This record gives sequence, C-alpha cells and structure tokens, in this order.
Amino acid sequence: MATYTGINHLAMVTGDMDATLRFWRDLLGMRLVAGLGHPGYRHYFLEISGHDMIAFFEWPGVEPVPEKDHGFPVRGPVCFDHVSFEVAGEDDLWEIKDTLDAADIWCSEVVDHGFIHSIYTFDPNNIPIEFSAPVPGVDIRKTPAMADTAPSAEALKGFERQPGVWPPVRRPTPKDERAAYEGEGEKILEAIRKRTKG
Repeated sequence: MATYTGINHLAMVTGDMDATLRFWRDLLGMRLVAGLGHPGYRHYFLEISGHDMIAFFEWPGVEPVPEKDHGFPVRGPVCFDHVSFEVAGEDDLWEIKDTLDAADIWCSEVVDHGFIHSIYTFDPNNIPIEFSAPVPGVDIRKTPAMADTAPSAEALKGFERQPGVWPPVRRPTPKDERAAYEGEGEKILEAIRKRTKG
C-alpha cells in the first residue's frame, strides 16, 4: 500500500491572481513558493505548511463561483463543498478570525465540532474555506468514530481498507520502464538555479 504524506497541493481556479495573492499571501500569510505562466495562463503555488500547498490557475474569463454555504446540501452536478485548513491550536484560530474581522471579510463564529473548533469564510473567488483547530485529547485519526445513525453499506464494513474489493496489481511497472513526461518543471528548476546563484 502506498504511503501518503499529506496533500501536495490543492488546485483551484481564479480569474484575478492579484486579488487571490492579496488574500492568501498577504492576509492569511501563506508564502508564494512557485509561479508558472505566460500571457493567458498562470499557475501559482502557496505554502500552507512545510509539506502542503494550495495552487491557483488563472485563466482569462474566469468568474468567481456563486457563493455556497459550507456543508449546505445542493442538488445537481457538484464535486466540491469546502476545504479546511488545520491550525496548530485555538490561539491560531482566533488570530485568523481577528485578521478576517479587521479586514472586514465575513467570518463565522467559532463552531465546536467535538474533535475540532472551526471558523468559516470565503476567499475572493468565493471558495468556501474552513480553519480548524484540533481539540486537545481528541484524535479521530487514532480513535476513529462513527456517529452516523444510518451508515452507508460500505461504512458498516469497518474503518480499515477492505481486501478483495479491487483486483490486485498483476505486473508492477519495472523501474527501467518508468518515465515522467515533460511538463513545465524545467522552468521552475531554471528559476531556482537563477535565484540560488544570485
């Protein structure tokens, strides 16, 4: 089984990279760590933590999505509700709330979810955002819990991976056959080389 280490990056979309940077970098303090682009296209990455990032594509003609409250049921085509960023503790949560309030950006009251305390807001693209502080002594990763009064059939099978659901790999790709196809990575490497030389 593969070892997962976190979220490398969430890829979002904006029609206004400057407003997006002012919110995520300047207001929330997430450092801009990489940028790709040319006229008609940008792809910028911001650091959430020492391992996790959020990225934004900017394309002409993109408009913010209609505002949709976090966790509010909808019908029809949908694939995303909100993204939650974990902060180290309660003080960090209140610091973000105070920062958003000072910037006159709507922010919810703190909500107690039992294992986390959360606040909710929206970025300039109307992306619904949650900030969550873990409740000390409650770790659902170590002690999973199911409080659904009518769990789905698959959930009733347990918390761990269920064997035999998918066919096994019959032939792992040999190392000498593995290839990575060229993307825009060389441009980032060139920019790193230029910056470390100067």
